[in-house]
Amino acid sequence: MRVVICGAAGQLGTDLVEVFREGGEEVYGFDLDLDVTDYQEVMKRIPPLHPDLVINSAADVDADRAELDPEPSLRVNLTGAQNLVLGALEAGCPLAFISSDYVFDGRKGAPYNELDEPNPQGVYGKAKLAAERFLASVLPRHYIFRTQWLFGKAGKRNFVKSILRNAREKGSLRVVTDEVGTPTYTRDLAETVYRVCRSGQYGLYHATNQGICSRFEFAREILEIAGWKDVPVEPILYSDLALPCPRPPYSPLDNLNLRLRGFPAARHYREPLEEYVRWLLENEAF
Repeated sequence: MRVVICGAAGQLGTDLVEVFREGGEEVYGFDLDLDVTDYQEVMKRIPPLHPDLVINSAADVDADRAELDPEPSLRVNLTGAQNLVLGALEAGCPLAFISSDYVFDGRKGAPYNELDEPNPQGVYGKAKLAAERFLASVLPRHYIFRTQWLFGKAGKRNFVKSILRNAREKGSLRVVTDEVGTPTYTRDLAETVYRVCRSGQYGLYHATNQGICSRFEFAREILEIAGWKDVPVEPILYSDLALPCPRPPYSPLDNLNLRLRGFPAARHYREPLEEYVRWLLENEAF
């Protein structure tokens, strides 16, 4: 299978490239060397490769900046996503799109499955949902993977790295208790994407690790694994941070469609988290 992966140098994209290559697939990875917001460039570079699958993991994930200045975010998360859909349509192949729990408002009070109605509250979530709907309306053969709270070896920023870095530099932390979800290891997610895309079972999937925690609980676990349990962590509310983007307060994702279609359950997030924190410490990678 010939696979084009956009966002290939990102946190998830790096693992997608690795997993698909390990599976024996022919992978073409694009990152900043392909401007997904430029329709002509996308059409000039992707269809001529004759891919069997395009994966869009390219995103502008700065949700707070998107609230203050929406258009740069929308150019990547909506226009770029639409261009890649049209590129896949021209190439005659399916597309897999990485979406987000931000398509929900977080007020359900229980994990969201694929049957729940989205209600995004911020620009980032609205763009992701609009991109999902464009994909579904234009390209019948598609995969949509909603996920959340990613952590992985590639990239400079994620919650785990921030917690360790701030704990070391500041000696204490303030972390919100009223934002709840599921930490998801990018390598595990990449393996799920690979299995689903190899199966040809098109559709919408929620894809995370197992387990639920608040940001505060997650931070405490990170410090415990690192052996830094003495670092003080002050519980605060999301409103205390006065951030521009409204986060969904309770948005764990129920991987219902993966279960119904017989795909293996992902690990509990604690298992890869332990591996990951030890790797970060050993390699001073935070």
